[in-house]
Amino acid sequence: MDFNLTEKEKMIKTMARDFADRSVRPLAREIDRSGDFPRELASQMGNLGFYGLPYPQEYGGSGSGYTGYVLAIEELCRASMAVGAIVAVDSLAEESIYRFGNEEQKRDFLLPLASGKYLACYAFTEAATGSDPRAIVTRARPVAEGYVIEGEKIFSALSPAAAIALVFAKDETERVSAFIVDTLSPGFEVRHPWDMMGARGLGTSAIYLDGVRIPESNLLGEKGQGYEVLLEALSVGKLGVSAEGVGVGQEALDLSIAYANERTAYGRPISNLPTIQWLLAEMATRVDAARWLTYRTAFLRDQGENIQKDSAIAKLFCSQAAVEVTRMAMQVHGAYGYTKEMDIERLYRDAKLTEIYEGISEIQRVIIASNMVR
Repeated sequence: MDFNLTEKEKMIKTMARDFADRSVRPLAREIDRSGDFPRELASQMGNLGFYGLPYPQEYGGSGSGYTGYVLAIEELCRASMAVGAIVAVDSLAEESIYRFGNEEQKRDFLLPLASGKYLACYAFTEAATGSDPRAIVTRARPVAEGYVIEGEKIFSALSPAAAIALVFAKDETERVSAFIVDTLSPGFEVRHPWDMMGARGLGTSAIYLDGVRIPESNLLGEKGQGYEVLLEALSVGKLGVSAEGVGVGQEALDLSIAYANERTAYGRPISNLPTIQWLLAEMATRVDAARWLTYRTAFLRDQGENIQKDSAIAKLFCSQAAVEVTRMAMQVHGAYGYTKEMDIERLYRDAKLTEIYEGISEIQRVIIASNMVR
């Protein structure tokens, strides 16, 4: 592959960085403090076309590919992982509809999502599911001209601001199907916003579905195809999480270099100390390795390749790199880094989520190994 960015990709990277520095960075601490979903920033990202980067213009996108997608997320997450993750989480529903939706569904749902007119949340996880779809208890009961959905979902990001939800439920065949649900439907209620340790501001909440009626045309894909829809969407979602890890790691490295050059000990900058130099070198190595692994996976997706194994490898490595790099950045900053006066403390908390959501690291290892031995 050619590691040189195209002119279009350079423009996306520059646009995302400028927006992050101008509009996101000044609000990052307040978003983290309050935990409130940044609706205005989310709307501005829609106007800039960040949600539709991988998708064709006919469906509201810009046709910039998955490389453009990861470039934008990386730059946004340098300023605020919570804001950058909005793009990655929204892509779960977009990817599902793009890959499995019929033309009417793409026109009615993907087009406004990709063009930034509204957001979507993903409603798969339940109290007992983890990564096991067989444990889903939410039911979709067939009725005249559609379905009635009953159940509860947890840890659904973007849900307070979402216009549609992609809900996974067991149908009459006892298999899991995917359904597009209007969040204004009677019986659809967003409750219990979770007070998260990091990535605060993603609007992660519980969703209750009490007799929510949807038309039959809102079944996504074939009946019983829900797990296939999930795996395909998560392959792109994990690619987004990988980019989040790169962005957080790069920001932690940049802050550490600046701090090490300013902070003095024994009359000279601590950047002259071998112990600090070792940390900085290790951080830079891991961030660069994570970046090229992410870009390679995006390149494969742009070539039309199945990236379920590759995105699992990328997410596993990049999430571990983000956690380790922010930990080392905390060591560089010492006690000051442990205070909320400095951004390292926020990055340290944010990084941990990349190892947990959209499949914990242990599940990524299972996916990788299963693809290798079968």
